[in-house]
Amino acid sequence: MQLMSTDNSHFIKIIQTSARILTGLVFVFSGFVKAIDPFGSAIKLEEYFEAFHIGFLDFSALPLAIVMSAVELMIGINLLALVRMKLTGWFLIAFMSFFTVLTLILALTNPVSDCGCFGDAIVMTNWQTFWKNIVIMIPAVIVFFRRNHFVPILPPVPEWIMTGFSMLAAIALSIHCIIHLPLLDFRPYKVGANIPENMIIPEGAPLDEYETILIYEKDGIREEFTAMNYPWEDTTWKWVETRQKLIKKGYEPPIHDFSITSAEGFDITEDVLADPGYTFLLVAPELEKANKRNMQEANHLAERSAELGIRFICLTAALEAQVRSFSNELNLAYGFHSTDETTLKTIVRANPGLLLLRQGTIIGKWNFRDAPGHDELMSDMTSLALTMQRRDGNVLRILVTSLVFLLAYGSLLILVLKKSKKL
Repeated sequence: MQLMSTDNSHFIKIIQTSARILTGLVFVFSGFVKAIDPFGSAIKLEEYFEAFHIGFLDFSALPLAIVMSAVELMIGINLLALVRMKLTGWFLIAFMSFFTVLTLILALTNPVSDCGCFGDAIVMTNWQTFWKNIVIMIPAVIVFFRRNHFVPILPPVPEWIMTGFSMLAAIALSIHCIIHLPLLDFRPYKVGANIPENMIIPEGAPLDEYETILIYEKDGIREEFTAMNYPWEDTTWKWVETRQKLIKKGYEPPIHDFSITSAEGFDITEDVLADPGYTFLLVAPELEKANKRNMQEANHLAERSAELGIRFICLTAALEAQVRSFSNELNLAYGFHSTDETTLKTIVRANPGLLLLRQGTIIGKWNFRDAPGHDELMSDMTSLALTMQRRDGNVLRILVTSLVFLLAYGSLLILVLKKSKKL
């Protein structure tokens, strides 16, 4: 009997440990990919606000995105490090319960196509997200009901310090990515991507499938019919309209909505993407919110670019009258062209941001505050862009090295404590 009880206890311990680690890893990953792209998370929240007719909350989207990712990271780190497990268990079950119910509502109503739960790293439909939450809920429930059985590694005070540090580190990470750009870019407009190639639909790729819906009216009542059962022999039914209903989504290329329209109304997309020389794209999605100082400083960059034979244009979603007023106010010397606002926000998480293209390939991408100065421009912009990317990449390497060190240190600490029979 004693042996059986020991076996059961060992089995339960394996289950609760596996549930803790699995849930912790999911939360760390989910929180991290959102923390490095707070603007992306804010855009998704704004879509939800509009879908549920609470657009007056748009002002809170960015702060809420930062806090949510920080809480997720804190929960994940606490689970992995066995920190404040009683409190973390409550946070975990509350978080999972709320979002499981929310994703069920989203799956049933489908107000937006992608939940954004894993940022741009993993795009999932609303139903996929709901079932993902159902699966994760299983280990989350185990952790919650076993929260009093986890043996802490650290004393209470260091546990609180670690919890607070996790939150502050996540918030600091998000702020860094707001000031600069996301440390990792999961979007199709990342450096090295060729825009024309990402717009190609492969030969033989499945196309969208539509069903023809015929609307007929009789005695003031309208009904929907298909091409197979519409009342063509009954003249008492009067045709009202024909609709096309999407029944199966076909292949969609990574980039499917990129276009540039000149101030004169001409589509110059192909001309820009096929240019064998260098092209600077100054991206200002919302002109009224763009940093005016940066927009003025871009004048110097545009002038120096002209001297070197580099094309320089600004892309915005603002209307012509707004562009004219803004340009006159700041005495801007470069031209403005029109591109869809959502596309511009996807291209670069900055207002303004700067892209360097050559034959449609993105060679460099910066928040304008990190962009090369006009005195740094040269005829061989590729080498300059690569040099700046290596410099910017040092931040990511420092972050990854720090995380690896902390994980290694934590693992060593656990092993030491196990040896001393404290765990």
